[in-house]
Amino acid sequence: MSTPILAFDADDTLWHNEPFFDEAQDRFCELFQDYTSKQELLQLILQHQVKNLPLYGFGIKAFILSMMESALELTNQQLSGAATASIIQIGKDLLQQPVELFPEVETVLQQLKTADYRLVVATKGDLKDQHRKLHDSGLGHYFHHIEVMSDKTVLDYQKMLGRLDIDAAHFVMIGNSLKSDVLPVLELGGTAFHIPYHTTWAYEKIDFEVQHPNFRALSSITEILPFYV
Repeated sequence: MSTPILAFDADDTLWHNEPFFDEAQDRFCELFQDYTSKQELLQLILQHQVKNLPLYGFGIKAFILSMMESALELTNQQLSGAATASIIQIGKDLLQQPVELFPEVETVLQQLKTADYRLVVATKGDLKDQHRKLHDSGLGHYFHHIEVMSDKTVLDYQKMLGRLDIDAAHFVMIGNSLKSDVLPVLELGGTAFHIPYHTTWAYEKIDFEVQHPNFRALSSITEILPFYV
């Protein structure tokens, strides 16, 4: 049997990410606190993000455009130059956040690489930003292939598997999102490991329990090792 390819999500699986977006949204809410409640501001941003996904995709630039549209709606298209500049600055700050690895990530990758597994990064978001984070992480040399996907649907995974020249039965995905990293892979016949993160973007949440013979829930990335080393 072929040796499986092990693919890792990046954001909130290899390094911290979502807290930076939470902080950015807090800054946005502070800017527009006089217009409505924080809960309604966050819901407005989410509505614009979801609506814009087919056009903008995922990542920081799409997030900032959605915040800009939210601000225009709040101000009845009367957004000031100063507020516009503040939103742009939120985006620039996001694009310059440091990369903070989770504990033991490099140890796990090193052991899997030593065991002759082909390792892959399978993530989504801004191409330039994800490559920047991978470079800053110092992890790039562990990976056989880097895939920055426009989305993580079944079709997106099928295309990636074609580029990797591997059957889904020999593909393993490890990530923090049940919606993006687990469900599509299981549907294709692959194996998926879920490592939950303490905060999750609302769009990535699901409201049911995953039950599948090819699914495992882990509490940390180190728990992948007994399965493959």
